[in-house]
Amino acid sequence: MWRVVPGQSLAFREWDEEAVLYNDLSGGTHLLDGAAVDVLLALRIGPADAATLADRLAARFEADTDELRAMIEHMLAGLARLDLVEPFPC
Repeated sequence: MWRVVPGQSLAFREWDEEAVLYNDLSGGTHLLDGAAVDVLLALRIGPADAATLADRLAARFEADTDELRAMIEHMLAGLARLDLVEPFPC
């Protein structure tokens, strides 16, 4: 399970398929693709694992469920390195 780091406002500007996101907790600014922003916004709803996120985002992406889940797992690891998401104990 993953969640957006508590207190994170997810302030971003998006154009084409890229977004600039300001991490108001660390002061860092990050260039993300639109899919990563979609994952963050889906996590804003509440904690979820990659399979649940894949279900939430299936309509946005043209990929089979296993491929989408693997892509989301990879994105979550990257977003965790940026301190935007964190593991959430079940």
